[in-house]
Amino acid sequence: MGKSRNRLSQITFEKVATLLVEALERGTQSWPLPSPPIIDSDFPPVHPISPQEIIEKGLGLLHADKGMFDHKLNSVVDLIVPHRMNLTDDPFEVHQKWLAKRVYTVSERMVFLIATEWLAQSLDPSAPNTDRWWVSLCLIDGMSTVPRGQSVHQGYHLIESIALAERPGTWHTQPESGPQNIDWNPHAKVPRITSVVAHEEGIKAAIWLLERLENSGEDRRSLLIEWIRLLLERPGLIESLNLPEILMRRALDKSPEVAVKITLCLAKLIDFNRDLGLKLSQRLIDRRELEIRRAMADVLTRLFRRLSVDALPFFEKMLLDDDEVVLAAASSTVGDLKFFDAELWTVKMLELSQHPLPLVRRNLVPGLRDYIEMFPEDEKNILPILWKDGDEVVRTRMRELLIRMEEVSSEHFAGRITDLKNKNCSLEQLWDNLKLRRPERAEIWMKWISEGGKIPENVQVKIHKSSMQAPDELPSIGDALQTLDQELGFLD
Repeated sequence: MGKSRNRLSQITFEKVATLLVEALERGTQSWPLPSPPIIDSDFPPVHPISPQEIIEKGLGLLHADKGMFDHKLNSVVDLIVPHRMNLTDDPFEVHQKWLAKRVYTVSERMVFLIATEWLAQSLDPSAPNTDRWWVSLCLIDGMSTVPRGQSVHQGYHLIESIALAERPGTWHTQPESGPQNIDWNPHAKVPRITSVVAHEEGIKAAIWLLERLENSGEDRRSLLIEWIRLLLERPGLIESLNLPEILMRRALDKSPEVAVKITLCLAKLIDFNRDLGLKLSQRLIDRRELEIRRAMADVLTRLFRRLSVDALPFFEKMLLDDDEVVLAAASSTVGDLKFFDAELWTVKMLELSQHPLPLVRRNLVPGLRDYIEMFPEDEKNILPILWKDGDEVVRTRMRELLIRMEEVSSEHFAGRITDLKNKNCSLEQLWDNLKLRRPERAEIWMKWISEGGKIPENVQVKIHKSSMQAPDELPSIGDALQTLDQELGFLD
């Protein structure tokens, strides 16, 4: 081992030992510890009698397996050294100063990797090491302190492994076989494991760990919700781990930041159990903290698509909010109404078209195309109301839609520009835009709107139909470009 590698290894080892002791001190505050999920009947586990025993055993294991430590250190260095810096034979030698400034990051990753290694050994079905079970469990608990980084992603992976009593790093499920697999047989009827099965003793241990986080400070409770958000991807664990009950309790958390994180769990919980998800949503919508109101507005469209009419009370309540962010987010979901109540959608479009907040009115723009397609007669005169508003963002979108309507249906276009004229709306910019596209059509419509008469006929667009025959001779590139320019306007 080179001098640089040896120096960093020694510094990191000391830091890892310190972090390990600190983590085990935090992780042994709840006693007694849960039993190992997997045991060897020939070697029944001997439960530790004190936290100090766990700490001493953890330090002993660390010092006893220096080879494992060096192996994990190499893995961590390969991961954290940027690729552009890792093109050398020995990153320890070349980047020793860069690594020396990141000893804590390296050490933190090391502790999680060591905990993973010991947990895997304790869950080995052929030779479970129960001594490593309590050490790894306390280490995971003690290192799970903040709602970010390793505590989230590595911590979630470890608690899932505990609940399943499966070694971390193994595939807990098998994907469905398909034509992308070299051995795929479309006629085979071989059952695949596509869901997880909770382990009774593993669930008890996982619940113990979840309870430890729930009964801790704000950071740990936030981390708990991050874990639950990921665990909701495993339907087989949701009820076993009492995740809905935890979410219901934390929805009343004294910290708004914790409750905000729960809003990101709503969609998956509704997918699992609609009634539970609706109940949790109602509990959150009743809270008045600004952060929670904004978070609920951000996920409103997800709720609409899962709860449909049951999400309407949330929508109505948000439209009465005095916060512009809430109003903006809520009004942007108005288009979701058309999927289950088109008439209500038009009513809300009319209501919001007269809202005093410009951003709310602008949020109607994405839905105007659908509105015109579904209600080309515009019986509620939403277009004139928005046009007279004077907002150029809204007008620009409306002009584009009207020009497109002119291509499709002269009758509907005539009706809409008549409505605009009758409401004293200026059409000057519309004619200017139409002149740029189709000058002759602009002149026809301007004459019609001023003099009346028969509605101009629809534009007959010639659609090319292939003869499925190769031409005798291909046109020159110049002729092809000229055709595109004249007929399609590609070269404008």
